[in-house]
Amino acid sequence: MKLDQNDKSILFSNTEIPDVFFTEYLSSAPGDFTKVYLYILFLSKYDKDIKINDLSKKLALPLKTIQDSFKYWEDAGVLVKKHSGYVLADLQEVELHKLYSPKVSSSPEDLKKNAKNQYRAKAIDNINNQFFQGIMSPSWYSDIDLWFKKYGFDEQVMLALFNYCYDRSALHRNYIQVVADSWYKNNIKSFSDLDAYYEKQEKVSNIKKTVIKKLSLNRNLTAYENAYVEKWHVDYGYNIDVIEKALKRTTSKSNISFDYLDKVISDWHDRNLKSPADVDTFLATMKQKSKDIKTLEKQTNYNNNIKRNYDNLDSLYTN
Repeated sequence: MKLDQNDKSILFSNTEIPDVFFTEYLSSAPGDFTKVYLYILFLSKYDKDIKINDLSKKLALPLKTIQDSFKYWEDAGVLVKKHSGYVLADLQEVELHKLYSPKVSSSPEDLKKNAKNQYRAKAIDNINNQFFQGIMSPSWYSDIDLWFKKYGFDEQVMLALFNYCYDRSALHRNYIQVVADSWYKNNIKSFSDLDAYYEKQEKVSNIKKTVIKKLSLNRNLTAYENAYVEKWHVDYGYNIDVIEKALKRTTSKSNISFDYLDKVISDWHDRNLKSPADVDTFLATMKQKSKDIKTLEKQTNYNNNIKRNYDNLDSLYTN
């Protein structure tokens, strides 16, 4: 005898979502991918067999989005591919495995006890309260501990790191890791290092704005143009007063080329010109040389004309 499920039962049933989904996955997952996860979580309760094409129609999402979603959750360890299809992993079990694997072995309590000093423990508490409303997942404690060890940041820099990512609505591990790598490559360890880095970045930003204004560009600089400006300021040490002298040399050109600007400025750098005065002296010298060459050419042409006239007269007399 087959017992059919009461149609009213679904009205009173619930789909449970582990809290760890909200603390570990929600912030970094794209919205459509989250939509797919929630629906297959719902379907998994009823042991339903559904095809990807059907999911696409049911959720009103492109087929590629469904496929990308499955790939995303599979890479995250949330979906496990089997011969017969997919199985949803137990998120609590996944996070427990991460927490107690050799890579991350500290519990939140152990981490606080073993912190180098009270400032670090306080910094971790501040991160928990300020950015996670006091319910930070245990795995975050271990990640923060690893970042302290890997990058050598002091407590203020670690707080600034989380604040930076939070302000950009990107408080997830991958983005934090990218920013941390960038700061580390710029030799940031202490808050004074970070302050100097911000000051340098602000100078570069102001120079870029001035370049855009002086060249009357009705757009932002491309990634390649940004790289040129950063090279001129950061690598060559040139401020806008030197760079502007190169910009003025484009006034006679219809098509502004950053390749041309880079060749000019790189040439000045290769000649060890460091200040606007050095550039002015060099340009004046080159201008004078150009005048001398033209004068010499005129003199040469004049002498050649006299010689030709003399030769013509000789020819006349010989006839």
